[in-house]
Amino acid sequence: MLDHLIRGATVVDGTGGPSYPADLGIRDGRIAVVAEPGTLTEEAVTTEDATGLVLAPGFVDPHTHYDAQLFWDPYATPSMNHGVTTVAGGNCGFTLAPLHPGRPEDADYTRRMMSRVEGMALKALEEGVDWTWSSFREYLDALEGRIAVNAGFMVGHCALRRHVMGADAIGGQPTPEQLDAMLALFHDAMDAGAWGLSTTQSATHSDGDGQPVASRHALPEELLALSRAVGEHEGTQLEAIVAGCLDRFADEEIELLVDMTATAGRPLNWNVLTIDAAVPERVPRQLVPSERARRAGGRIVALTMPILTPMNMSLGTFCALNLIPGWGDILALPVPERIERLRDAATRAEMLRRADSKEAGVFRRLADFGRYVIGDTYSAANEGLTGRVVRDIAAERGLDPFHCLIEICAADELRTVLWPMPTDNDPGSWALRRETWEHEDVMLGGSDAGAHLDRMCGAPYTTRFIGDCLRGRKLVTLERAVKMLTDDPARLFGLRERGRIEEGFHADLVLFDPERIDAGPATLVHDLPGDSPRLDSRAIGIVSVRVNGVETLRDDKVTGAVPGTVLRSGRDTRTVSTV
Repeated sequence: MLDHLIRGATVVDGTGGPSYPADLGIRDGRIAVVAEPGTLTEEAVTTEDATGLVLAPGFVDPHTHYDAQLFWDPYATPSMNHGVTTVAGGNCGFTLAPLHPGRPEDADYTRRMMSRVEGMALKALEEGVDWTWSSFREYLDALEGRIAVNAGFMVGHCALRRHVMGADAIGGQPTPEQLDAMLALFHDAMDAGAWGLSTTQSATHSDGDGQPVASRHALPEELLALSRAVGEHEGTQLEAIVAGCLDRFADEEIELLVDMTATAGRPLNWNVLTIDAAVPERVPRQLVPSERARRAGGRIVALTMPILTPMNMSLGTFCALNLIPGWGDILALPVPERIERLRDAATRAEMLRRADSKEAGVFRRLADFGRYVIGDTYSAANEGLTGRVVRDIAAERGLDPFHCLIEICAADELRTVLWPMPTDNDPGSWALRRETWEHEDVMLGGSDAGAHLDRMCGAPYTTRFIGDCLRGRKLVTLERAVKMLTDDPARLFGLRERGRIEEGFHADLVLFDPERIDAGPATLVHDLPGDSPRLDSRAIGIVSVRVNGVETLRDDKVTGAVPGTVLRSGRDTRTVSTV
């Protein structure tokens, strides 16, 4: 007997092939049978009619930071609401394990680092996670049996360094004995099922004390030693962030990434490829590592987003504006002093110069302050400004846009919410995206879901992209879109029997209405531990999500079931060849 039978669905199986009508039966968490409609005679415990609906494999998000959130939110919301059944965590060099058992202060250091570098609410990290583990195995075991999605995790380079070197991880170099200890710790983590190594060399990543995070102090010899260790385990990967990921790679960064993937003999992915027709030379430069890696026996995959992710900003709290060269020190001042400096014409002129300079890289996109939209306001002086464009307000007041924006924010004691309108929403940029997606080493992803919680909401990229393909720009077919969200990332990570609708595969499935599938606007909610805020987005048109055969979501409401698996390298992933 089947556990569940879905009748009359339009199956888009993840292979990229044409859709077809079918009945699908589930048994023991697997797809037991896929048959022509009306031909199945086997009885089922439950049955549903899916006429007019699309049945696809569950979506795989290759770049998330759900490492902490899964402890208080086993449903990985809002990703699961938008059809995601498998998430990859532990990215960018940051993980919650291993923690040194003899230094309880390391947990506090890690919480403050994650709060600063990944925008996770400190109260949520303190109140929503028990922090009782030491080893990476204990961390994975703490999640086993209590999550609704499937989740795999890289090991963060910063945690390895901190565990072995303590405070010397910031600014120091490991002794030969310390490097051996780091490697032993890393091997233990991969033996427990870690997916491989994640690391960062990006200048934008600082810890809770404002210092460069631990992995930024690592020399190439250390990175290559860790990469070599990755190659000694089945089903492992590399993920790396360098400064050039934000704009254009330097020659030495390309050399490092190529050496890492070639040394490991494993794929390396990086995040995120920004595509903008106004900067046509960026994409060719960012794909140079992929071309060189192929020649060296490695593989480098660029992640890129198929939607424009709205970003909530403020001059009062840490956000992308703080990362503009020369802005961080000013925006870190106490609020009264910050307002005084921002109201100084010479200071504003210098800030604008730095924001539009070559060194600002991709952050130059944030420098057109006339294009900002005013979000929530908090003073009588700003009443009626919500939803208005700064350029229009500035014209009314006879101010330049940046000065106008400063005055609006100052009236709210810098609490004003700002929404920058994207500069790359033109037809040329969308045409360039479609062309870039054809490259064999470009893959959709980079949501950062679970991070930057009150500043951005990338999790809905799956539903918004499919809706755009069906009723919007129609850059690719539905079949191709589903493959890009399912089979492509599943194959990159070597996931065993996931990413397609095929008999014998795990029954990770999403059932949706093709006439409605979309994502609602991002809204601020206070549902994190400690009443901390985050941006959320309602899924539209998602009828059902199943993980390992068990329904976890119906009509955008979680069922309470937690059938997800902690995906462990080797057991749940196979080695992906780089040649």
